[in-house]
Amino acid sequence: MRAIVYDRPGGSAVLRLVEREVPDPSPGEVRIRVVVSGVNPTDWKRRSTAEPGEEVTPNQDGAGIVDRLGAGVDDLAVGDRVWLFLAQHERPTGTAQEFTVLPRARVVRLPDAASFDAGASLGVPALTAHRALTVGENAPARLEPGSLAGATVLVTGGAGAVGHAAIQLARWAGASVIATVSGPEKGELARRAGAHHVVNYREGDPAATIRALAPDGVDTIVEVDVIGNRELIAAVLRVGGAVAVYANSGTELTLPMRPFMALNARIQFVLLYGVDPDALRAGVEDVTAALAAGALPVGEEAGLPLIRFPLERTAEAHDAVERGAVGKVLIELTPS
Repeated sequence: MRAIVYDRPGGSAVLRLVEREVPDPSPGEVRIRVVVSGVNPTDWKRRSTAEPGEEVTPNQDGAGIVDRLGAGVDDLAVGDRVWLFLAQHERPTGTAQEFTVLPRARVVRLPDAASFDAGASLGVPALTAHRALTVGENAPARLEPGSLAGATVLVTGGAGAVGHAAIQLARWAGASVIATVSGPEKGELARRAGAHHVVNYREGDPAATIRALAPDGVDTIVEVDVIGNRELIAAVLRVGGAVAVYANSGTELTLPMRPFMALNARIQFVLLYGVDPDALRAGVEDVTAALAAGALPVGEEAGLPLIRFPLERTAEAHDAVERGAVGKVLIELTPS
C-alpha cells in the first residue's frame, strides 16, 4: 500500500511517499480502507516538532470503508462506511495512507446520506466545536435539537473549520448564532454555514454591534483568538457566560481581572487530546446524530470550501493548511 511518512521534525519537505505492507488489526482493532484523509493544523504542528527516529504517518481524521475486523469486534462489518478521529493520537499511524488500523472506539459508522468528504471533515473540528459548546456552567452536556434554545453563541473566526462546525452545531441545537469574520467573503461563508448574524470585526465597533444583537450579552464564545479578542470578550459576554478557547494565538495571555471577575466568567481551554473519555464519546454520538440529520454539510454552498489533493501531494496539503487556507483541506486516496 502507499503511505506518507516522516521520521524527523521539519517542514513539509520531510514527508515522503513510500510502499508499506498492509497492516493487520489486533484484537479490538479495525482496518479501514481510507477513501479521504482530512488535514488539520494539528497535523503540521505535530510534524514540525516530532521526535527524530520514529516513522510516522500523519493526519488525525478521515473516512473510509471497513476492510477487516480484529478479534472481539462484532458490532461492525466489512464494507461498513465509517468516519475516523484521533487516528494518530498516541499512535504513529494516521490516515495519510491507503489502509489504516485503529481501535474500535475511534471508528464511527457514517450515516447513509453522508459523504466521505463530510466524514473526513468531522474529527478534530467538529469534536472541538462540540466540546466548546458544552463547557459552560449553564450549557448542556449534550447537544440535540432544542438543547441550546434561548442561548446566544458567538463564534469568532466563523469561516474556519472549527468555527464552521460550531455554527452548524449551535444552529442545530437551537441557539442564536453570531459570527465574527475579517471580510465579506468569509462573512458569506459564515452565513452559508448558518450564522444568524455576521459581524466584520475590522469595521466600526464590533462590540457595540454584538451588544445590539444580544443586549444581555452572549452565553458562550467559541474563541479562536483570546489574546486579540480579550477586550471584545469582556464587552459582550453575559454574566455567568463561558469562553471556550481552542486555538493558541500566542504564547502569553493576560486578562483584565476586574471585568472578568465581575462577569463570573468561565475561561475554558479546549484541547481535544485531553478531553475526558465520556465527554469525547458524547461528542462523537452528538456529532454523528447531527450529521445524520443533515446539519453538518460541507462544500462551498455550505460555507466550507473543499480543497483537494492526491496522496502524493500531501506536502502541498499540509502547506495549504499552514498558510491558513480557507476551507477544508482533504487528501483523496482511493475511489469509494
